[in-house]
Amino acid sequence: MTTIRSERPVANPPSLARASATVVWRNLIHIRRMPEMLLDVTIQPVMFVLLFAFVFGGSINVPGTNYREFLLPGIMAQTIVFSSAVVAMGIANDLQKGIVDRLKSLPISRSSVLVGRSISSLIHSSIGIAVMSLTGLLIGWRIRDGVVNGILAFLLLLLFGFAMIWLGIWVGSLMRTVEAVQGFMFTVMFPLTFVANTFAPTATMPSWLRFLAEWNPISALTQACRELWGNGDPALRGAAWPLHHAVPVTIAWSIILTAVFAPLALAAFRRRSQD
Repeated sequence: MTTIRSERPVANPPSLARASATVVWRNLIHIRRMPEMLLDVTIQPVMFVLLFAFVFGGSINVPGTNYREFLLPGIMAQTIVFSSAVVAMGIANDLQKGIVDRLKSLPISRSSVLVGRSISSLIHSSIGIAVMSLTGLLIGWRIRDGVVNGILAFLLLLLFGFAMIWLGIWVGSLMRTVEAVQGFMFTVMFPLTFVANTFAPTATMPSWLRFLAEWNPISALTQACRELWGNGDPALRGAAWPLHHAVPVTIAWSIILTAVFAPLALAAFRRRSQD
């Protein structure tokens, strides 16, 4: 009598790119099923634009520039920086609720979880940038320095946002609860985005505060967008060096921040997911 053995098929683990794409799709489906997750990149940016343009804008003087055009690059820079808070809370939530434990049972690289999260968070933030652009067009903001420079400014926002997302992943992997992450990120990010040239010129600030504001990476990002979109004059002669070289400085900051925080985030996530 012949015994027929059935061999179990060998499952080849997916590549990093394929596994990351699956995680991206999972996160996007989550947003589709919970549309309220888009409030921070739809209602909130529009509210900020309208508040600063119509409520506070009349009391802020920017010589030679329409304040609404001065404002939009700053609001967009703030929104892309706050993408770090969104992804930090998302990672902390997944770790706290055991979703990462389920993903660990699959034959995929743990790095793919973070790569997928970073890409889906960038898509999430891009929605906010698109909403603010449309809002800006309605209140008088324009791109005045050509299509190529306009696209380059949007790419700079996404590049810097990608770096900030890795910062958020690192913080979300370190802290134990979503509430702790939320408190920490907003305590840090709100001052960081306001002590800059985002909403008001730095020239009127006290000298010590102006120094901090002009060396703030967010100021370089904002200045780069203003120059590329034609939304203001070049940096004043007395401004700090980063504002006179805003585009290359923004690119450099994005690369440095990604190079620092991506390895830290991967290490912190591996330690946390092994607990």
